Amino acid sequence: MNLEKIWLKFVNKKRYEQHKLDKIKTKNKNLYNNQIKKKFESISVALENKKEISFLHSGHLGDIINSLPLIKEISLNKKCNLFIEINKNMPSHALDPNHPFGSYYLSESSVKKLLPLLSKQNYIKKVEIYNKQNIDIDLNLFRELPINFNIDSVRWYFHITGIHGDLEKPYLTNVSDHNLKDKIIIIRSKRRKNYLINYNFLDKHKNVLFLGLVDEYEDLKKEIPSLDFFDCKDFLEMAEIINSCKIFIGNLSFGYTLAEALKKPRMLESGPNFPLVYPNGKNAYDFYFQEHFEKNFERLLLNK
Repeated sequence: MNLEKIWLKFVNKKRYEQHKLDKIKTKNKNLYNNQIKKKFESISVALENKKEISFLHSGHLGDIINSLPLIKEISLNKKCNLFIEINKNMPSHALDPNHPFGSYYLSESSVKKLLPLLSKQNYIKKVEIYNKQNIDIDLNLFRELPINFNIDSVRWYFHITGIHGDLEKPYLTNVSDHNLKDKIIIIRSKRRKNYLINYNFLDKHKNVLFLGLVDEYEDLKKEIPSLDFFDCKDFLEMAEIINSCKIFIGNLSFGYTLAEALKKPRMLESGPNFPLVYPNGKNAYDFYFQEHFEKNFERLLLNK
């Protein structure tokens, strides 16, 4: 911090805040003009001239699902391929000691669990692990855009191309039903819990089933003693169970991303400090407070 900034910070707070804002504006303008604009132009040329478009994504899992509305929309006029990069290191500022894949966005094992689900999507011609294939649109570009990432994360990808998909309709399709039907399904990450929320009122329902990690199940079982657990063999089976459920409940996690993509009756436990995901479409509620959680759960249960 230079002497001018130090002086402004303590003597004229209003000017100091404006100085910071001006610096951010200048940085973002330079980023757009010197880097982003060229990449947008390259993407536009590919979309205008090529009949087959190849996409690259390096994760996270939910981010890959959130990119599907864009791919689905482009597939109306183009053949689309999706290549997924494994073991890409996250930047130091994004590291989380509780992240299931350590310092990577995606592990190889997680991608192998995801491929069966993505391979079911008829609008994707080819989906494979990335191995130096030619790429037309790098979906990881969203991480470089000079925008506020508290917009609905499924919309990040629209701002790479300017093409918008229909978020009212399912973008995970061709998913069969599972023999576990009409369950209340929960997937709740411990990393994204809203500590104003408690799930204990669900203990009176005997068809509540948890999918996800064992430690997350054990954490929630403290609030729902009757809670059962099912270990999915892959993410296709997870999607099939969600597709067959009565209601899905989750927080900002991969599970909610699947329920949103399938457009099942769903509830999102939103965190006040990290509002990154929003329901789109019918039979969907987000909640920050206990009263609204219980009230809207009953509405979905009664199909109101």
